[in-house]
Amino acid sequence: MPKAARAISPENLPDGLQRVILAVKSPATQHAIKTIAPHLALDGLVVSAQNGLNEIWISDAVGADRTIGCFVNFSATYMEPGVVALGGPGAFWIGELDGKMSGRLANLQHDLSAWSVAGQERRQVRCTPNIWGYLWGKMGYGAMLFGTALTNESMADGIDKHRTVLRALAGEVLCVARAEGVHPLGFDGYDPDAITSTDANRANASINDLIAIRRADTQTHSGVWRDLAVRKRKTEVDAQFGPILDRADFHHIDTPLLRRMVQMIHEIEDHQRELQSSNLDELAGVCQNAA
Repeated sequence: MPKAARAISPENLPDGLQRVILAVKSPATQHAIKTIAPHLALDGLVVSAQNGLNEIWISDAVGADRTIGCFVNFSATYMEPGVVALGGPGAFWIGELDGKMSGRLANLQHDLSAWSVAGQERRQVRCTPNIWGYLWGKMGYGAMLFGTALTNESMADGIDKHRTVLRALAGEVLCVARAEGVHPLGFDGYDPDAITSTDANRANASINDLIAIRRADTQTHSGVWRDLAVRKRKTEVDAQFGPILDRADFHHIDTPLLRRMVQMIHEIEDHQRELQSSNLDELAGVCQNAA
C-alpha cells in the first residue's frame, strides 16, 4: 500500500530534501522556490509539475543541475481540500534541462510511474532529451486554451468554432519558441508543426484530432475558464505568458494577438468584460489588422 502524504506548513519543512515535486500555480512559483531552496539537499532536485516555463525561475533559484523539467497534460479538477478529480489521461514527460538522459532521470521516471494505470500507454511517464520542446509546445496549446476561456464554450467547441484565430494565437508563441532555438513538440492530438503549417488540410486535420481528444475528456472547460467563471479569481496569464512576451521583445517579434488576449483576460478578471464568443471575434479582428 502506498503511504499517505503528510501535510506540513512551509516553516516546518525538513532539511536535506531529496526530491520536491513543485505543483503550485505559476504565480506562486518564485515564493515557493525561495522557501524550498534552503532546505534542498546539495544533490536534491526540484521537479516542476506545472504549467508554464517555471523551470527558468526554479533553476535561477537552485541551479539548473538541481532542476528537472516536467510536462504534464492530463486534466484534473480541484474539488475540495485534499480531493482532485482526474478529468482524463494525457502525456507525462520529464527531462534534464540540458537534454542529458541521466541515471537520476531514469530513477525518477520509475518512481513517478507508480501512479500509472497498467495498459493505458498515455498515462506512462516518459523521459525526453527535449523537455523544452514539450514545455514550449504546450505554451502554444495553452494560448489556445486561454483563448477559449474568453468564452463560455467548451474547449472543444471553442477550438472548433474559432480555428483560425486560435491557430494564429498559438503560432505567435511557437514563433518565439523557434527564435529561442527550441523545436516545439506535440502531444495528445496537438501538433505544433501542423498548427503553423501553410497547408490548410494538414492544419485542419490536426485541429480535428485535438478536438476529438478534448471531446473525450470529462473536463470540458479549462482551468483558466474556471478561475474566471467559477472561482472569480486572478488567472496565471501573466506568469505563463509574461516570460514569452519578454522573449518576443528580445527577438523583436510582434505578438499582437498574444498581447491582446492577455489584456482581455485581465479585463474579465476586473469585471470590465463578459465571457462571450464575440471576444474571439474581436481577437480575430486583431489578427486581420496585423495581417
